[in-house]
Amino acid sequence: MSAVIRQESRGMWLGTIGVAIFSLTLPFTRMAVAELNPVLVALGRAVVAAIGSGLLLWWLGAPRPTRSQLRALAVISLGVVVGFPVLSSIAMRYVPASHGAIVIGVLPLATALFGALRFGERPSVGFWIAAIAGSALVIAFALWQGGGTLHAADFALFGAVVAAAMGYAEGGRLSQTMGGQQVISWALLLSMPILLPVTVWLGWRYGIDASPKAWIGFGYVSLFSMFIGFFFWYKGLALGGIARVGQVQLLQPFLTLIGAALILGEKMDANTVLFAIAVVAVVAVGRRMTIKR
Repeated sequence: MSAVIRQESRGMWLGTIGVAIFSLTLPFTRMAVAELNPVLVALGRAVVAAIGSGLLLWWLGAPRPTRSQLRALAVISLGVVVGFPVLSSIAMRYVPASHGAIVIGVLPLATALFGALRFGERPSVGFWIAAIAGSALVIAFALWQGGGTLHAADFALFGAVVAAAMGYAEGGRLSQTMGGQQVISWALLLSMPILLPVTVWLGWRYGIDASPKAWIGFGYVSLFSMFIGFFFWYKGLALGGIARVGQVQLLQPFLTLIGAALILGEKMDANTVLFAIAVVAVVAVGRRMTIKR
């Protein structure tokens, strides 16, 4: 086995661990926003994670980012620290986590698009066919559950996908020189001066009185979804390539369905499971396709 293949395989495994952590984001977010303001949950989780980030950077003795790295970190902050959390939290007020899980399934295609347009990765035609097929299944599912139309929550979820893909692609490339832990930590820490006062105001305006169940949901998305999961995810993208490792996200809908059933008691009807299985099957096809880097 060549060094390149070993590196890609390691990247795939690390990416899979990250996706497994991220797959529980929607169920725990839905748990939190049932009682807390969704924007408060979205920004508050970043503030909590930023505290851990500051401690980690201090412990690592991490050097300050360069000017070019700061530009990339700003894009990452906009995408995964603010954009995805806010839009997905709002959507979880109105649709089940199982619905959001399937819609978020277009994320691999979006990540590959950003990787190709931004960093010159060149997926093969077969790769694009596989990615588009999986995404078409996701859109068909959203239309099916929406009675032939896309609802406002679906558009929020699609916006969340664009934001996450942008942050994933930028972070995956920056992790090649900075390291996944430092990338997400600096992105969180640099956003703190803006997010902290807004979060405090939201807490004062809408209140923070909630049950332990809601706070457990908030705790998970703060520590795991917003912080620890990125250690594995960005390292995986850096090793295996943005487009290829990004396809592991096609596993996320099925994992989220299981999480939604176990955590929230949402029912997994046969059609939803079939859609998830069909999307997961695309991973095996996309994994075999050539991607030039």
